Amino acid sequence: MSEGYWSRKIEALGIELPGVAAPVGSYAPAVRSGNMVYTSGQLPLLGGELLGTGKVGNDVTIDEASRMARQCALNALAAVDSLVGIDKVVRVAKVSGFVASAPGFNSQPVVLNGASDVLSEIFGDAGVHARSAVGVAELPLAAPVEVELIVEVEG
Repeated sequence: MSEGYWSRKIEALGIELPGVAAPVGSYAPAVRSGNMVYTSGQLPLLGGELLGTGKVGNDVTIDEASRMARQCALNALAAVDSLVGIDKVVRVAKVSGFVASAPGFNSQPVVLNGASDVLSEIFGDAGVHARSAVGVAELPLAAPVEVELIVEVEG
């Protein structure tokens, strides 16, 4: 890829990476080990505020949660960008997503498509990744969704 390719693609798509979300605990938003960057779990924060709270399938619809998962992925990309620069990304290797689920809710993969779809939109084939979509009882700050990424970057 040419220098600045991903930055230009993001801009052309009309997507703006947010500022890096401040950690809600004792951890770094992202760390690099070798050619891999691991992000901490990112909540659906925009401008320092959660986009919503509650359980998916009860308080939050699948569509709302999917939009929140998209925001989580953008927040994770912001963490990658702040650490190494978005243009160093070679591919998205893994997405792990957690969905605060009401009893009986089992459409976690549909919710996480919000994250996966924006990564594919930005990175094309390099955005196709392995993924886990896990239902959980609670997430920090009563967030409905949390997403973390593992990306490969240039040496």
